Amino acid sequence: MGLRSDRNIAWIEKLCRIPEGKLVGKPVHLTEHQREWVRDIYDSPTRTFILSMGRKNAKTAFSAFLLLLHLCGPESKRNSQLYSAAQSREQAAILFALAAKIVRMSPDLAQYVVIRDTAKQLFCPELGTLYRALSADASTAYGLSPAFVVHDELGQVKGNRSELYEALETAAAAQEEPLSVIISTQAPTDADLLSLLIDDALSGADPRVKVRIHSAPMDTDPFGEDAIRAGNPHYDIFMNQQEVLRQAEEARRMPSREAAYRNLVLNQRVEARDPFVSRQLWIDNTGNPITDFEGLEVYGGLDLSSVSDLTSLELITRQSEKWHVKSTFWLPQEGLEQKAKTDRVAYDVWAEQGYLETTPGRSIEYEFVAAYLRRVFDRCNVRAIAFDRYNMRFLKPWLERVGFTEEELERFVEFGQGFASMSPAIRELESLLLANKLEHGMHPVLTMCAANATVVKDPAENRKFTKAKATGRIDGMVALAMAVGVASSMEAIEPEPDFRWV
Repeated sequence: MGLRSDRNIAWIEKLCRIPEGKLVGKPVHLTEHQREWVRDIYDSPTRTFILSMGRKNAKTAFSAFLLLLHLCGPESKRNSQLYSAAQSREQAAILFALAAKIVRMSPDLAQYVVIRDTAKQLFCPELGTLYRALSADASTAYGLSPAFVVHDELGQVKGNRSELYEALETAAAAQEEPLSVIISTQAPTDADLLSLLIDDALSGADPRVKVRIHSAPMDTDPFGEDAIRAGNPHYDIFMNQQEVLRQAEEARRMPSREAAYRNLVLNQRVEARDPFVSRQLWIDNTGNPITDFEGLEVYGGLDLSSVSDLTSLELITRQSEKWHVKSTFWLPQEGLEQKAKTDRVAYDVWAEQGYLETTPGRSIEYEFVAAYLRRVFDRCNVRAIAFDRYNMRFLKPWLERVGFTEEELERFVEFGQGFASMSPAIRELESLLLANKLEHGMHPVLTMCAANATVVKDPAENRKFTKAKATGRIDGMVALAMAVGVASSMEAIEPEPDFRWV
């Protein structure tokens, strides 16, 4: 073992305290893995050290120890600038907060380090060293001269460039021995910045760029403990094993969770675009739904097609702890057989069996949809029908023509198709499926839509259905999600999305 790493390990364990968790306030005892990482960094020349592993392995706490080591410890350089870089202000605040907690709990460090909470800064007056937490949404990072940088969760960068990363790395050229530490779970794709940096480091082109990756092999059982241990070096030390195993089981049952599980827990380079629901879970929710909703309290989701595509109305009602689903679909009668061949599904057979309504001509006639909705309102206690506003302008005149009053029209709720509105609805629909509380009766058209439904995520992990990645029609699942979303909003099951009333 090298003297430099031994000195740094001893300093961390003597002066730092555990910032949070069940051992909060206790002296730090670095794990063997953490000791190895310190040796990797300090026992031979290092310009960049990339450390990648699953979530909840104390990556950020380890970053805070290194940060303090350079701020006021044996690695400090007088009047140097230190930075942590994150993709959001919230993430940037986490590393600062942990470092500040360590300082406050250490009588020795608290004597020398000034904490500036508002500015997210730590300052050591005796050495003139200053640490600042930066985020990608800051106005600029140019004009800085960092001696030490922590790039926190760089895997969140989508694409091959980050202005903040480039600004800090190019600015470090003014320093004699700059050190950058990248600590993150892997990025989803090969084309993302962190993946490019990892692949370059693994090539060995620059021996001063080092990488340590803890990741489950792609060919192993992703839900077993061996895979979990491979992606999480601290699984047997301080991780909540019961919670991790719960996530594994949930990902096994729900394919829409599997990609995120593989990426965030197993630390695999996996893009989070997956089927929303597995076939087995869909079958598990078949149930025996009631077919007559007369007199019952009903919520609905209406996905209106354009011209010749599938139009779907999904009605749901709750009986005891179960939600019962009643599905209705429309397609134009003319060209139905050709459309069945094009989409490779049995539209013509389903129409003969009564699972699919047809309208005359080559395009959807909203007159028939309006007449059906009139019957629904006459027979049921309709609380709300959620809809996508795009084609509502064509349906509304027909609703008025068949006798809908202003009060009844107010029960039609505009439901956005973006992440903000759809993510809470998808989350609630997923919860019902996982709890086996949604009885859909294996309606063949809805089942087709369920098999095709695919979700995509935004950087904040919000989800929505996407037709671009689907292999076929998903209109029924969009309508079902809207129905569940408006029901959960009105019954205060989930926080209310941003609805706008017609």
